Amino acid sequence: LFLSLFLFSSPKTIPPNNLIKLNYMKFLGGIIFQIFANAIAILAAAHFVPGFAWSGDFPALIITAAVLAAINTFLRPIVRLFLGPFIVLTFGLFLIVINGVMLYLLDLWSEPLKIMGLEALFWGTLIVGAVNLIGNMGAKSLKD
Repeated sequence: LFLSLFLFSSPKTIPPNNLIKLNYMKFLGGIIFQIFANAIAILAAAHFVPGFAWSGDFPALIITAAVLAAINTFLRPIVRLFLGPFIVLTFGLFLIVINGVMLYLLDLWSEPLKIMGLEALFWGTLIVGAVNLIGNMGAKSLKD
């Protein structure tokens, strides 16, 4: 009887402990997906943008992508909160500057990543942002 109730119950009747585990697993899966999307974005920017160079191996790429995911998860929302008026005044275009600063911080903290010049930073920011946008849209469609 218990097994049939568990198998045929609706999602609304999930016990609270399992619901917390389910939300944790979704969060963890989203972070892992974001790390791989960032790794692809870094490689794409290094391939297409002159002055944006990646000289590391695969483990260093995953670590760098994880650092970028941590920056985007923890630091970027705080910066967006404080610079919200500039974002509103520029109709969201200031987000490119914020994303560029986050990528510049990654350049400072990551040894194998080299961004040489503002033009490479600008185009790299656009490519990383576009790949992350596509990746996030795909991740949201998988959740539904």
